[in-house]
Amino acid sequence: MPNKKSSCAKVLLGAGLLSLSLAASAFEDGNPAFYAGAGRAPHRDTHTRSLTIGAVLPWGAQHLLWGTRVTPYAELSLSQWQAPTADRQSHRNYLQLGAIAGWRFRFDEGASPWFFDAGLGGTQMNDRYESPDRRFSTRFQFTEQLGIGRSFGERGGHELSLRIQHFSNGGIKKPNPGENFYMVRYLYRF
Repeated sequence: MPNKKSSCAKVLLGAGLLSLSLAASAFEDGNPAFYAGAGRAPHRDTHTRSLTIGAVLPWGAQHLLWGTRVTPYAELSLSQWQAPTADRQSHRNYLQLGAIAGWRFRFDEGASPWFFDAGLGGTQMNDRYESPDRRFSTRFQFTEQLGIGRSFGERGGHELSLRIQHFSNGGIKKPNPGENFYMVRYLYRF
């Protein structure tokens, strides 16, 4: 006849392992998502504002790397930049299409609500960007982004993140001053 204490311990151990496996799969980074973000690029005495909408599409398999789950994804975006004109009396709007290859790093083998994102890509603007202290020489720009954020809600379907994103033409043509945006982003994963 089995020992009641050992049977109870086995049930508790099984329940504990089940809850750990559910927690590890609670965050669905491999599902498609839509996002909206806002940011600004500070200048000496003014700034350029940015509004962005986009989609995140998974690509490739998730992997574990040093206890961190890594999920590759593609990101497609449409942004509007609003930059002050040289006289600082008005603003000029720019549209930008972007595509980024990104990697999500979710800590604790994917069980943590916290994550880190990194990505590289390219963008195309409707015109050459110009602000009082910066002037791009090309409409095409390379972009790099870093972000840190937290998932919340059922299966982590909602996310808030803080991001920094750099734009420059990589020295294709001068001048190449680049621009750095500091952004906040809300994402909904379905």
